[in-house]
Amino acid sequence: MQYRRLGRTGLLVSELALGTMIFGEEGGRGTDAATAGRMIDRYLDAGGNHVDIANVYAGGRSEEIVGEAVRGRREELVLATKLRWPMGQGPNEVGLSRHHVMNSVEASLRRIGTDRIDLLYMHGFDPYTPLEETLRAFDDLVSAGKVRYLGVSNFAAWQAMKAQGIAERMGFTPLIAAQYQYSLVERDIEDEFLGLFDSEGIGLVPWGPLGGGFLSGKYKAGDRPTEGGRIADTPDGYEESWHRRATDRNWATLAELETVAQAHGATPSQVALAWLLGRPTVASVILGARTPEQLEDNLGAAELQLSQAEMARLEEVSRPASRYPYRIVNQPAR
Repeated sequence: MQYRRLGRTGLLVSELALGTMIFGEEGGRGTDAATAGRMIDRYLDAGGNHVDIANVYAGGRSEEIVGEAVRGRREELVLATKLRWPMGQGPNEVGLSRHHVMNSVEASLRRIGTDRIDLLYMHGFDPYTPLEETLRAFDDLVSAGKVRYLGVSNFAAWQAMKAQGIAERMGFTPLIAAQYQYSLVERDIEDEFLGLFDSEGIGLVPWGPLGGGFLSGKYKAGDRPTEGGRIADTPDGYEESWHRRATDRNWATLAELETVAQAHGATPSQVALAWLLGRPTVASVILGARTPEQLEDNLGAAELQLSQAEMARLEEVSRPASRYPYRIVNQPAR
């Protein structure tokens, strides 16, 4: 496992991060605590040091499972969590107000059983709370030693840039990491965000790197997914729905992915992850493995090196249509 700087900091994170969104999730789709514990141990033994959680995952249960699993190995980890979404029924148990931020961090620290959060994300924009209020609360948490670094997720580009500008103007702790959906079948962020991250020294931490499992190679053109998979269970119109994934461009991308995989004796999942690791500003890619077998497969991406020609072929076949004004913005300056 290789390590990369997270943004402009001196903090090093493993190129593959362990996602925990379905740890503790009920209804048969989640990973139970015992299995999750084995997966965390395997990930750490493979050299991984970056575990990603959110307080909303499984209603807080994911944080509890991770905390229990890493007891005794906490110092090996860069532990990330996120806040913004509802954690109760009350009117102040949601959002990015100082009230909810402070309460959420204290609750996360208790669930995880730790004295600090290494990386804390705003999990989405809150139109009701001034960014100045949120960033002041985050900065106070850093000053108190309860949080070490700050990140952003699911903001529009102008919202993220505004937050970074406020932090710089007011002397608050800057944003150094950003979590966004990014894969060979979801490249929308390239229009605005890659340039923003490069300019502001923010490390990109992609989630959904396999497009909800579409890039694993288990689907074929003309098929419909069976129930129980992430794509099958997602309503049409949502990010990882079958309607959004089963397009001509995505089928062509999957075919090229399988060709490259065969050339390396690898799996399509490993090639999809390796492609992301070669993209600009990417610091660490979040693995969304549900089972130990999926995790083992994903970890193999750390050993895979794609040629420039293979990267270019995958980039070309998966490239989305150019949109205005980016057709103009992205032209050479001279």
